[in-house]
Amino acid sequence: MNAERFGLPLLEAARRAGVTISDPREPTDRWIDLRGLRFHYLDWGGAGLPVMLCLHGSAQNAHMWDFTALTFCTRYHILALDQRGHGDTSWAPDGDYSLDAFIADLDAFITALDLRDIVLVGLSMGGRNAFVYASRYPQRVRALVVADTGPEVNRAGSERIGRFMALEDALDSFDAFVERNLRHNPLRPEWMVRGSLRHNLMQRPDGKWTWKYDPAFRDPAQRARRMASPNALWEAWRSLRCPVLLVRGAESDVLSPHTAEAMVHLLPHCRLVTVPRAGHLVPGDNPRGWEQALTAFLAQLGEST
Repeated sequence: MNAERFGLPLLEAARRAGVTISDPREPTDRWIDLRGLRFHYLDWGGAGLPVMLCLHGSAQNAHMWDFTALTFCTRYHILALDQRGHGDTSWAPDGDYSLDAFIADLDAFITALDLRDIVLVGLSMGGRNAFVYASRYPQRVRALVVADTGPEVNRAGSERIGRFMALEDALDSFDAFVERNLRHNPLRPEWMVRGSLRHNLMQRPDGKWTWKYDPAFRDPAQRARRMASPNALWEAWRSLRCPVLLVRGAESDVLSPHTAEAMVHLLPHCRLVTVPRAGHLVPGDNPRGWEQALTAFLAQLGEST
């Protein structure tokens, strides 16, 4: 692949983004069969270190955590999971992308790898899955980081994302997807968009390019069926007992300041950080701001243990 067309090499991209590179390593691709699906995940090494498990958002993949992993891989054993229907993990043959299916997958993965005292990190859909999992399995989760989601999200932001996902899913070139994404999210430079899409697109036998994730996620009717009850999500959030970092993008139209403040009000052990120059996709929109928020939280976590 042409490096300029398909994004910069990881380390060069990280340096340009201004993130801390604690160790210039690359992850190992691993696979595991669970619940009738083949799951792919990235293992950044560090056996024996505390575990940090990262969950991407809808229509994303495990590589969205690459910059985060480069920063923290000398302090944590970082694992980034491609959740069902995303990245290089199997699509669900029965089309089940319910909250309960994601939580059951996560529990099977954590059990199979015998992970304990996890720092669980999630963005958007991954953040929702993370806090619901932590509410159901508190003995497994040492601390929780939730990025730009909550028990309720802004309808306008959710519908904007839905409209983007419903656009034509097969284009003539990789560059056509780059141009579309730049219009959708102008907060990221082109070189960063190209690097992100490298892991989120695939070329079909007919030469066209399309998304890696299951087309079921682009179906508005299925999207509505996947929505969990806000009351149940608020109850899950209210029941959390571990230290929590809630991160919001200052320019996000998905998690409102009002909802974020209500979430913090319910949990005295929750800290809210608003990252400037970031929309919904906080770790990618402002990697340096995300790193600073996570660094401060993890430092406090270390002091409290």
